[in-house]
Amino acid sequence: MSPAPAIDLSFVRHCFPAFAEPAMIGTAFLENAGGSYVCQAVIQRLDTYYRRLKVQPYGAYPASREAGEWMDAAYTRLAPYLGVPESWLNFGPSTSQNTYVLAQAFRRLLQPGDEIVVTNQDHEANSGVWRRLAADGMVIREWQVDPHTGLLDPDDLSPLLGPRTRLVCIPHCSNIVADINPVASIAEMAHAAGALCLVDGVSFAGHGFPNVSALDADIYLFSLYKTFGPHQGLMIMRPILRETLGNEAHYFNADQPRKYLVPAGPDHAQVAAAAGIADYFEALDIHHHPGAEPAGRPARVRALFHDAEHTLLTHLLDGLHARRGLRVLGPPTAAGRAATVAVVPDSMTPARLAAALGEHGVMVGSGHFYAVRLLEAMGIDPARGVLRISMVHYNSLADVEQLLAALDTVLG
Repeated sequence: MSPAPAIDLSFVRHCFPAFAEPAMIGTAFLENAGGSYVCQAVIQRLDTYYRRLKVQPYGAYPASREAGEWMDAAYTRLAPYLGVPESWLNFGPSTSQNTYVLAQAFRRLLQPGDEIVVTNQDHEANSGVWRRLAADGMVIREWQVDPHTGLLDPDDLSPLLGPRTRLVCIPHCSNIVADINPVASIAEMAHAAGALCLVDGVSFAGHGFPNVSALDADIYLFSLYKTFGPHQGLMIMRPILRETLGNEAHYFNADQPRKYLVPAGPDHAQVAAAAGIADYFEALDIHHHPGAEPAGRPARVRALFHDAEHTLLTHLLDGLHARRGLRVLGPPTAAGRAATVAVVPDSMTPARLAAALGEHGVMVGSGHFYAVRLLEAMGIDPARGVLRISMVHYNSLADVEQLLAALDTVLG
């Protein structure tokens, strides 16, 4: 078997117009966990839809029919990269909104005394909406992180599971410590207890779309604007579960399952533009694996992302650990973690450090990143927060070097 090709960064960056913007030349964009650059294929679809197809879709006239076909293509094209049938896909305004609507749907099914397991590692979107159900009599059990590492120990989950457990809500990986949780094993534990497993994949999916079927998650959510696409959330679940949850939209839309969990209705243009993510993945695979069978494309794209990010992450972690005055959160090596690294500086606040790095062309984020409970558990003041460096496959070793050099200059 021939070795996997190294990612062609020149080709990749050519697919993202942001890299050609004059204002972006000479900068290092390292805030991808907050939202990635958008690929050209998505921009082209969105532009075309707004210019030519911005009509009510699925109607009788040609432009309306074509608009519906463009929306349908998003389901058809993205589903294979997630290892599920297209009927499992549900678009919504954002993951935060999707989880909120989901919690309202589950409220009708749950009974007082039913139990929901949440973590204090998660983004608040997959924590707060479930905790609020305590007001309706549901029992919330918290799976707590190790306060020193911020990681979840699967052995600590078992005592939280019981005959009344209905949901186990977890992150695929934290947006702060970035450790990748063993979702398939956790889902198996949840199912053995008769519970459903709901996974927030927002902080994972930008590093490669997962095979949701292999994870055996009952519900998997992530945000397309963090995976090179439009500002939409994507929720994957089996149609039978969606039918069980019922219709949260207008009552007369009960015959349109795609609208069940989108009370305001779909954003036609952005759903249609989401197919551009698949256009990009296809172009990426064809460029790196010419002549290869399309059936293996999702796994090959996933591998391209992983290999590119592993190299970057190893270099970044080595560089950060070699510098004094920085507490690096999460696993110390690239194995088993995503390419997101949060640090706590000793000498200045994360906000001041982020601003100072920005003066050197380095774009990073600071704050609590909606993971207030995790930071509190780790003894970090959420008001002060952390500095977060997040990379994806289009980043380069030069970006990492620019960051490390800027840190040396700013921190002295």
